[in-house]
Amino acid sequence: QVQLVESGGGLVQPGDSLRLSCAASGSIFSIYTMGWYRRAPGKQRELVATITTGGSTNYADSVKGRFTISRDYTKITVNLQMNSLKPEDTAVYSCNTFPLRSDFWGQGTQVTVSS
Repeated sequence: QVQLVESGGGLVQPGDSLRLSCAASGSIFSIYTMGWYRRAPGKQRELVATITTGGSTNYADSVKGRFTISRDYTKITVNLQMNSLKPEDTAVYSCNTFPLRSDFWGQGTQVTVSS
């Protein structure tokens, strides 16, 4: 089983920013398109953003213009910069490949946006 380690979540107020980071093994990082997913309480898992090995990105409409996904080739991480956070962004955020692989999961990181 491949381990992914997410970090950077927390409790913030609406309008604040957070930067999430996902540490992956080098082999995953160099082979797969990576994605950030989130699951809010009582809702289905949602694909938030993806980034290919070449750096092409895609975003869910709900986060377009506010979130930025990127790769750090030195630290071998996939990052998600989240700006202008809204209460509806509250969820557990996880990274995985895209399409996701059930044998590639980390513990996720909780993001709570509340005043």
